[in-house]
Amino acid sequence: MSVPEAGVPAVSIREVGPRDGLQIEDPVSLAEKLRLVEALAATGVSRIEATSFVSPRAVPALADAELLAAELHQWPGIEFSALVAGIGGAKRAVAAGMKTVEYVVSASNSHSEANTRSTTEQATERIGEVVRIVHEAGGRVEVIVATAWDCPFDGPTDPDRVLRIAEQAKEFGADQFSIADTIGTATPGRVGRLIDAVGERVGDFGLGVHFHNTRGAGLASALAAVQHGVRNLDASTGGLGGCPFAPGASGNIATEELVYMLEDMGIATGIDLDASIRAAAVAEEIVGHTVPSNLLRAGDRKR
Repeated sequence: MSVPEAGVPAVSIREVGPRDGLQIEDPVSLAEKLRLVEALAATGVSRIEATSFVSPRAVPALADAELLAAELHQWPGIEFSALVAGIGGAKRAVAAGMKTVEYVVSASNSHSEANTRSTTEQATERIGEVVRIVHEAGGRVEVIVATAWDCPFDGPTDPDRVLRIAEQAKEFGADQFSIADTIGTATPGRVGRLIDAVGERVGDFGLGVHFHNTRGAGLASALAAVQHGVRNLDASTGGLGGCPFAPGASGNIATEELVYMLEDMGIATGIDLDASIRAAAVAEEIVGHTVPSNLLRAGDRKR
C-alpha cells in the first residue's frame, strides 16, 4: 500500500458486501457468508456492514441476521454494523449484540413508502426513538439518507429534503450522517454541491457517502466526495449489490476498484489491494455468477 502525500488524508472504507451486496441475491448459507466475512477481514478493512434487521419476507437473503450477528465475535478488530428501517429492527439489532446501527430514511416519499410503508416525515420522526434504543444499549447510530440525489419514482430529489433530515438527525442525537445514491444517478458536480450544502447546514457530522455504479459514474462520484472533504466511503466487494425496492438499481462501486484508485493517488485506505481482489473472487464464487468488478477481470497493474 502506498503512503499518502503530505497533506493528503487517509479515508475509511466500509465494506457493505455482506449486506447490500447480498440483499438482492438468492439466499446463500450462513457458512458461505462467514467465508466471505473471513476473506474481507483478511483485506485489513476496519468496518463491515454485516447484515440488515428487516422483514425476512421482504429480504429473504438476510433472514439469518441474528445467526450471523452471533458469529461476528470471531473478528474483534472490526466494527460491524447492521442496517435497520424502523424501531422493530433497531430492537432486534441491539438484542443481537450489534453496537453500530444504521437507520435508513429515504428522502423521497415514494421510495420511503415502497421501502418502509411510511412517508419520509414519519421515518424521520422515528430517528429519536431509534437513537434512544441504540444508545441505551451502549451503541451508536448512523442515519443514512437513501435517494439523496434521485428517486426511481419521483425523479430528482430536492436537496432541502436531505438537509432537513440531516438537521433532524443531529437534533435527535445521531452519531453520524451519510447520503446514498440509491439508483446510481449521481455525477461529480451534483455530489460536490450536496456535500457542501450538508456541511454548511450541520457541520462535519462524520459525513459518509454511498454510491452505486449503475450509470458508470460511481468512482468519479466517490473521488468528488473525497475532494470535497468526505473521509467515510461505502463500497461492496466485486461491485455486488442493489436495492430491491428501487427498480433498475444495480451494483455498488467495487471495493477493490475504489482501493486501486485511491491508493494509486497516494490516499491511504488501510486495505490490501491483492487481498481485496481475492475477496471479490470469493464473492463471485458464493453468488454463482460473474460480478461487475473490472479489476477482478483485469487484475492490478504492474508496479
